[in-house]
Amino acid sequence: MRRADRLFQIIQILRRSRRPVTGAALAQELEVSLRTLYRDMADLIAQRVPIRGEAGVGYVLDDGFDMPPLMLTAEELEATLLGAQWVASRGDPDLARAAHDLVAKIAQVIPENLRPFISSSPLTASRRPDAACDALDMSQLRAALREERKVALDYRDEGGTVTARVIWPVTVGYFDTVRVICAWCELRADFRNFRTDRVVGARFMADRYPRPRSQLWAQWRKSFPREYDHTKGGISERPDVRR
Repeated sequence: MRRADRLFQIIQILRRSRRPVTGAALAQELEVSLRTLYRDMADLIAQRVPIRGEAGVGYVLDDGFDMPPLMLTAEELEATLLGAQWVASRGDPDLARAAHDLVAKIAQVIPENLRPFISSSPLTASRRPDAACDALDMSQLRAALREERKVALDYRDEGGTVTARVIWPVTVGYFDTVRVICAWCELRADFRNFRTDRVVGARFMADRYPRPRSQLWAQWRKSFPREYDHTKGGISERPDVRR
């Protein structure tokens, strides 16, 4: 790895971490000696990159530091394209269109040497033939999430019983074959998961959540510790087992 690339990668590692990163951890990921790593850190600090910390304690990149957002490596571009393909093959039409638009925008601004990855990416993601169809407008659901507005559902559980629910959507989990809405359910006064293919009817309400979604998200994570993977930031695929 060229030294300039290594310095850039150090910043990237610090940007993605919420906790101080030790010099040893940085050196291991970059596959360099600790001495080389400390020299690189000293150079970055001398160039006024806002890095706090010291040897033996760990390093943190201060908030507000900005870099050109599309200085992508080949691996980062591959990850982006694969993610966009996955969304395009599993999302609703609006989300799929947004994924295609994202790729088109990236193609306009990346360096010339990376553009072949756009037209002939070596990685692909295809739709599962057994994927369930969403039974409500996912575009409106995402808007309700952003605007923190309630949704009234007629929901059919695993046993076939249909109940009326008013929910406060917290997040939506996208899986290979189904989508799962994680929400506060007013009927049960607790969090519940709802598969989108089991929705019989939906009405998107003007009423807003009584609490911010960020608070609900934190509370949901504590309520379902086994469903939330804190290392990957995702949720497990489970239907509404607690009716």
